[in-house]
Amino acid sequence: MAAVRVPPNFFGIPFGLAGLAGSWVVAAGDGNAPSWVGDALLVLAAVVWLAVTVGYAAYTWSVRRAFVADLLDPVLAPFVSLAVITPMLLAAQGLTPRNLTAARIVVDVFLVLTVLFGGWITGQWIYGPLDLDRMHPGYFLPTVAGGLVASATTAVVGQRLLSVLMLGLGLVCWLVIGSLTLNRLFFRPPLPPALIPTLAIEVAPAALAGVALFALNGERIDFFVSLVAGYGLLMVLAQVRLLPAYLGLSFAPTFWAFTFPFAAVATTTLHWIADSRPSGHRVYAYLVLAGITALIGGIAVRTVVAAARGQLLPTAPEPARRDR
Repeated sequence: MAAVRVPPNFFGIPFGLAGLAGSWVVAAGDGNAPSWVGDALLVLAAVVWLAVTVGYAAYTWSVRRAFVADLLDPVLAPFVSLAVITPMLLAAQGLTPRNLTAARIVVDVFLVLTVLFGGWITGQWIYGPLDLDRMHPGYFLPTVAGGLVASATTAVVGQRLLSVLMLGLGLVCWLVIGSLTLNRLFFRPPLPPALIPTLAIEVAPAALAGVALFALNGERIDFFVSLVAGYGLLMVLAQVRLLPAYLGLSFAPTFWAFTFPFAAVATTTLHWIADSRPSGHRVYAYLVLAGITALIGGIAVRTVVAAARGQLLPTAPEPARRDR
């Protein structure tokens, strides 16, 4: 019987749902949304993360060297990091108001795993052959997203020094990997259609840096928040030019690459609206929340439809299995 393949990019599903939950949590904190919506989305993200983790673990346990192959795959390996990054978000947002000690423990455990994976994959990129044409914006995930999410979540649970340390990790990796990624996108052949949705990840580093800085500075717009927001605005505007490429795609699970980056943009925007309080600020907050919910909700509905039709999970050839 053919094995059911659970690819590492499926971890983008709970990651995106956690990002949407974060937007609702921020809106609720500003009095612009009911708190139960964010809580429900956090529970949903946790359940989906657990389901994907169990499915992925079952597949990699039953198929010989499947996990090693994923870790060495130049396209898929960065997505493995989301398995350990997502629980930091869930713990910081969901556990902190209820049990700060438990939140710190979960955040710290998965922070260690995130840093270990980031160190390993950085060493792999240095040691192993790396083809620039196979590079894509998903390379931001292990160290840039990992570092910035770790910074934001440790700030939320009250570990300021650790938050600054992780902010440094994320920002420096953003400078290095961002330069390489843009060089690949500017001067090398276009990404294959399956990877085009990862172009949305280009908006994530600045947005995540903003979220981390807001968490560190008490939710205030300061010099550094404004600094990263300038580049973030450029990357968001660049997405407009990419719309023809996006609209020409057929639906695939890789569409979840759109979800967390734009959720991070939405969350940062909500922080800006809450701090600056322009005239009609509540309307702006509602529009941002409605937009990101419609985007991620639409992708979620389309994913459920694909699953119901048996079109979601790829089927692998009959594998060599572990001896029992």
